[in-house]
Amino acid sequence: MQFDPNHLEQSAIYKLLTGLIIPRPIGWISSVDANGVVNLAPFSYFNAVGDDPPHVMFSTSRSNHIIKDTLHNVLQTKQFVVNMVTEELAEAMNLTAHPISADESEFDYAHLTPIASVKVAPPRVLESPVSMECELVHHYTLEGSQNGGSTIIIGRIVQFHIAEELLMDGYKINLEHYQPVARLAGSNYAKLGEIFTIKRN
Repeated sequence: MQFDPNHLEQSAIYKLLTGLIIPRPIGWISSVDANGVVNLAPFSYFNAVGDDPPHVMFSTSRSNHIIKDTLHNVLQTKQFVVNMVTEELAEAMNLTAHPISADESEFDYAHLTPIASVKVAPPRVLESPVSMECELVHHYTLEGSQNGGSTIIIGRIVQFHIAEELLMDGYKINLEHYQPVARLAGSNYAKLGEIFTIKRN
């Protein structure tokens, strides 16, 4: 089968992309608005984009041309924190995807603990073993949208927070202790599963 995306509904394109490009890491983004209300939301259009200097990206949709709280906050304050999702945090992460009023905090809704960051205003998720404080360096809204488009956020990591039990010699990460989860399509998620090694020549 072949498909021209120009002849598909946006919902069909979404299903194809999220079903084919898997697994996807989840960036659990905490941000804060000008009034101090903290927001926390998961994004699976997320990844690292460089290490010299270290940068990450995530993309947030503008369904029905409505700007999400995360995008509004990051554009307003120029800061955010990426918290990583582990197996034991999957249910709480799912709760933070639930739409609530902008004057409420997903930390409260999901019974999570905000903890102060070192260099940015948005708090970290205390329960997450990995958090990365970020400062916004660039944003770009994709053109030609059917339903509001998506905005790509690129942030520079200015502080890492990593639980001691995850770190091994040489800054390597112990995956057995980390146990991250990844996004698939629909309501499906994945654990790491079997790991195999291929050494580079």
